[in-house]
Amino acid sequence: MKILMAASENDALPNGKVGGIGDVVRDVPPALAQAGHQVHVVTPGYQAFSRLPGARFATSLPVTFAGWRESVDVFEVPSTQPVDKVTLWALEHPIFAAGGAGKIYCDDPPGRPFATDATKFALFSAAVAKAVIGEVFGAIDVLHLHDWHTAMVAMLRAFAPEYRKLQAIHTVYTIHNLALQGVRPLAGDDSSLEAWFPGLAYDQHRLADPHVAHCVNPMRAGINFSDRVHAVSPTYAREILLPSNPEQGYFGGEGLQQDLQRAADEGRLHGILNGCEYPEQKVSGLPLNELLLRCENELLKLIAGKPAVESAHLIASKRIAQQVTAANSRQPQVLVTSVGRITDQKVRLLLQPMNDGAAALDHLLQALGERGLLIMLGSGDSQLEQFLTQVAGRQANFIFIKGYAENLSQYLYASGDLFLMPSSYEPCGISQMLAMRAGQPCLVHRVGGLSDTVNDGVDGFVFAGDSLREQAENMVACFKAALQTRCDASKWEKISGAAAAARFLWSQVAEDYIRLLYTR
Repeated sequence: MKILMAASENDALPNGKVGGIGDVVRDVPPALAQAGHQVHVVTPGYQAFSRLPGARFATSLPVTFAGWRESVDVFEVPSTQPVDKVTLWALEHPIFAAGGAGKIYCDDPPGRPFATDATKFALFSAAVAKAVIGEVFGAIDVLHLHDWHTAMVAMLRAFAPEYRKLQAIHTVYTIHNLALQGVRPLAGDDSSLEAWFPGLAYDQHRLADPHVAHCVNPMRAGINFSDRVHAVSPTYAREILLPSNPEQGYFGGEGLQQDLQRAADEGRLHGILNGCEYPEQKVSGLPLNELLLRCENELLKLIAGKPAVESAHLIASKRIAQQVTAANSRQPQVLVTSVGRITDQKVRLLLQPMNDGAAALDHLLQALGERGLLIMLGSGDSQLEQFLTQVAGRQANFIFIKGYAENLSQYLYASGDLFLMPSSYEPCGISQMLAMRAGQPCLVHRVGGLSDTVNDGVDGFVFAGDSLREQAENMVACFKAALQTRCDASKWEKISGAAAAARFLWSQVAEDYIRLLYTR
């Protein structure tokens, strides 16, 4: 079988990853190749991938876009992890580097969300469609589209006469994060459907955003116009069939639940959990003093990259110094770690006020006490970063390192006793798998992929709740129960061992892709 994957990210290319899409597009193709299939992966070049040493120009594509005939160049590009039967491609055009060379996503002002990216990925989708019907990658059996960035390929397949040949190719659409849908106007804007594809005759009832009728919803197009729809965990595939109620702490179908229910009723919707790599060489955990030294070194790099010292970094430096001094006289009984993007999805429950008015995070730190330590690594939303900085300023047992360092994250996974991941929703999640792989039990919210990977009292700790308040209260109670369990060395060793023994293999993912997604 010959498979083409189209995506905005690919971590098999240098700096080709921003989020989970990059992990999946890096790891699934080799697993499919191992099963005997030929896989091609195409992304925008962002004026970076096409310039890699060893990149080879293949051809130029004439693509009709926004009333003009654009020329999109096709490059075969080298992988950082070469695998037989896996070929990587980059499509290149100046629009793909609208945010600067190598920048995958752009930040548009609130009044025009997704404007730059939507135009960029609309052209990319048209170029992919053109390349497929022109057999630039050879004859394709399966066309696999990832998230809203490539969903307009499915739309063009459904409505554009120029790309009607795509209807003969089995098309799969993967939802990585339903919360990001790429919504733009149908018309009246440079970044709109009718500006990109003037004269296109489309079905507005199946394409328009459910909440804003005069807007196109690329995510909805991917769901409605693909032969199979894939969510990245079984639980997430069930959750998205229900309405969302963020104020009650429930994130479901984000307005697309009716389309998703239709896909489920037609047998097109499948939930398949993402996998994790299990290298033979493992990162070893570090004694606290050594871990703190690594934290300090990474913090200095983050400080050096800025013209002035940020308050978050200043407070982190102070807390690290205090903990080094304390560790010289005694070791903490519990080291809690957390690694991830600082977004509403990831940390909302930590901000939730409790009965006394204090945030749930303050209650977790109070439960941890002076004999414990929480180290959190991540960056993202500036207001949420400021909240974490303020908590670190008043809680001596909390080190918040604003930024990201891959090397440090691996040591946090390997050195911690308990990993904290209380996401409000989680399509799949990778951090919990990486922590478990290192033998660190996780404390998670019973949602999405977290529910499918962590078993309460067996290899980790799980909480739930029917409202934000109840979820926060149960999170704190679950945290206290985990700390109590930590006092029982034999029981904790059993839970840690079960976490380390859990396996989420890409080979199984590839098998499920073939059986559920790729077979007609």
